[in-house]
Amino acid sequence: MATATLTAGSVPAAPAVPSDHMEPRRVIAFLAMVFGMFMAILDIQIVSASLSEIQAGLSASSDEIPWVQTAYLIAEVVMIPLSGFLSRMLSTRVLFTVSAAGFTAASALAATATNIDQMIVYRAIQGFIGGGMIPSVFAAAFTIFPPSRRAFVSPMIGLVATLAPTIGPTVGGYISHAMSWHWLFLVNVVPGIMVTAAAWTLIDFDKPNLKLFSKFDWWGLAGMAALLGCMEYVLEEGPNNDWLQDQAVFICAIVMTVGAVLFFWRVFTAEEPIVDLRAFSNVNFAFGSLFSFVIGIGLYGLTYLYPVYLGRIRGYDSMMIGEALFVSGLAMFFTAPISGILSRKVDLRLMMMIGFFGFATGTWWMTHLTADWDFWELLIPQILRGCSMMLCMVPINNIALGTLPPERLKNASGLFNLTRNLGGAVGLAIINTVLIDRNAFHYARLSEHVQWGSEAAQTKLQNMTLDFEQTAGLDASKAAISKLSGMVQQQAALLSFMDVFFMLTVLFATLGLFVLFIRKPAEQGGGGGGGH
Repeated sequence: MATATLTAGSVPAAPAVPSDHMEPRRVIAFLAMVFGMFMAILDIQIVSASLSEIQAGLSASSDEIPWVQTAYLIAEVVMIPLSGFLSRMLSTRVLFTVSAAGFTAASALAATATNIDQMIVYRAIQGFIGGGMIPSVFAAAFTIFPPSRRAFVSPMIGLVATLAPTIGPTVGGYISHAMSWHWLFLVNVVPGIMVTAAAWTLIDFDKPNLKLFSKFDWWGLAGMAALLGCMEYVLEEGPNNDWLQDQAVFICAIVMTVGAVLFFWRVFTAEEPIVDLRAFSNVNFAFGSLFSFVIGIGLYGLTYLYPVYLGRIRGYDSMMIGEALFVSGLAMFFTAPISGILSRKVDLRLMMMIGFFGFATGTWWMTHLTADWDFWELLIPQILRGCSMMLCMVPINNIALGTLPPERLKNASGLFNLTRNLGGAVGLAIINTVLIDRNAFHYARLSEHVQWGSEAAQTKLQNMTLDFEQTAGLDASKAAISKLSGMVQQQAALLSFMDVFFMLTVLFATLGLFVLFIRKPAEQGGGGGGGH
């Protein structure tokens, strides 16, 4: 009887720990990891609004300065899937601590760069090492916390993954204006040291498996680096260099193809492949990764499109762009806790559908764009963008990672984050290509109506010439022609922006309908959520 009583008394105690209890040490460790991930993702976009200041400071050419961004992205996209294997081999504690310390050191080095070559090397180191922090957070969230706490942790990592790149240009614009471009990197130093110390002291989620080092697939790593690195370069540089007509893009496309063959051969033949693709056999993970890919297109696409519109059409500088675009970040911040609550009470498919259709509504709104649109005209599209992104991200995270067994979470987390980054890279390449091609198309069509034989064009030109004669004297006709040409170019650019927004509207509306055809996700609480 005593044994029976003891057993009966112990039964309710066992589930109480995994279902409700969160150790303060692990919560603090996780928050430190989240902050480290925030820094790593923020740094993708923080320099985007301040490239002109960096270019002037380093005396770089217009062809060289984009590599401040590209070097970071290429290095990071290689590290993200690699981090799963490294985390199993070294443990989350060692990988995250080394990543945080290396990222902090590379940030300090980037601030000391005196020429563009140094900056490119330091940014590549920063991106590669920092990339190890991002998947670790996703894996930890679904390993150390029980399913009952998903409504707390999933919105947090979803918020960071979407908010950081969204506010990057805003933060960068403020920093470079208030201080100097060096502080874009120096701001990471003190927080980076604190994250490093917290990670080493507090993380105790798993143990290393150093035996994996003897099975490390170097050929697989070489193939993956060639595939992902060259793919990132081709997608970054292709739109502006006529794709395969450019020699460097053509060579990288060949290296990418060879790397793909080598990588997939090693994935299916190596004893311990550098990336385990078996996670895609889980239907929820496969669909979650697909949705994550499209989220990457929307997230990075609009983070690029809005500043380009405000800079090219409205003539805004980086600080003015930041002030005009902070609304999306606020919308994400306030929607995060709401999406966490909804994820426990509403069918995740319904949440995603609302998010996708909300995003499509925001981009459809932008198809009515004019050259006069400012903060107030962009307000509702930005709110829709921010709220919809958070309503999508939380259920996508839960669907993709919430039902995987713990032993697959580390590799799967790297793959899941990779899909979002690749979505961003592919999306930006398509967006840039469409902008360039449609701009040329619309300019040609509009020019047909602004030729010497056009009565309306002649009348417009004469009126503009008369206006300029009062201020421009003898150059009035030349000024009028230049002004008219500028108006045509601006209108062509506006029409190309509208085409891109329409394309994004169709994409997200289609995805909203596609959600209807996926199976209802398992209730939270199943799968590998509580495996710790």
